[in-house]
Amino acid sequence: MTTQFHSKADLDLASEVQQLLFPKGSPHCNWCCIGIENRMARGLGGDYFDFIPLADGCEVIFLGDVTGHGLQASVIMSLLYGFIHRGTADNCDPVDMASRVNDFLFSFARRSHRLDHFFSTTLFYGVIDPATLEMRYINNGQVQPLVRRGHKLIHLAATGSPLGYFEHTEIAEARFHFRRGDRFLLYTDGLVEAFNPRGQAFGMPGLERLMRHHKGGHTDFLDKLFGALAAFGAPDPPQDDCTAIAIDFGLPGR
Repeated sequence: MTTQFHSKADLDLASEVQQLLFPKGSPHCNWCCIGIENRMARGLGGDYFDFIPLADGCEVIFLGDVTGHGLQASVIMSLLYGFIHRGTADNCDPVDMASRVNDFLFSFARRSHRLDHFFSTTLFYGVIDPATLEMRYINNGQVQPLVRRGHKLIHLAATGSPLGYFEHTEIAEARFHFRRGDRFLLYTDGLVEAFNPRGQAFGMPGLERLMRHHKGGHTDFLDKLFGALAAFGAPDPPQDDCTAIAIDFGLPGR
């Protein structure tokens, strides 16, 4: 009983420390509004994300999902969070960052055949220039981000496979030009793969329907999204870590 108590206390403390890593609000900028919602499956999890302002005025945004759940995923997530922050200070090129993350994870995987499959991650890493609203990005294995432009939805396809599995992996850069009035949604697979008691997945149709028809702001959108998950019957806490980041680009004249 005592051992279990201390174990839970330790896990609660680890969860609290992990939450300190993540941003608690929107970055301060005058060209977009950013909202975040994150829910871990077991208090501790493998989703990681942040926004990093650069000296030239550009903004880095990244979102990743480490293989697995719970304590082991949170340890690897914390390593990656620090590695990406430090790496961005040296070079924020998306392809270079993805390559370094892959090397970093693969170096750990080579040390342990028993644990090698844990040292892998999906990663979206983008650099947005507020002057042009152009984003340079890589998307290695992350579910397709969505852009709402009017009543149209645009899917940003993956540019490579998850990182850490192979010493050499496909990494390619893509570019996207946002427009004023666009909404950009990044999310992890735990959101669309949430199941209700009948064994049905929330799926892309539910997400796309809300994305297409929602009329409110970015924070209200996230509230409605997780409210829709609850109404669908998805458990809370979720079965898998769920993270959603909504970015609204200011309307013309704002």
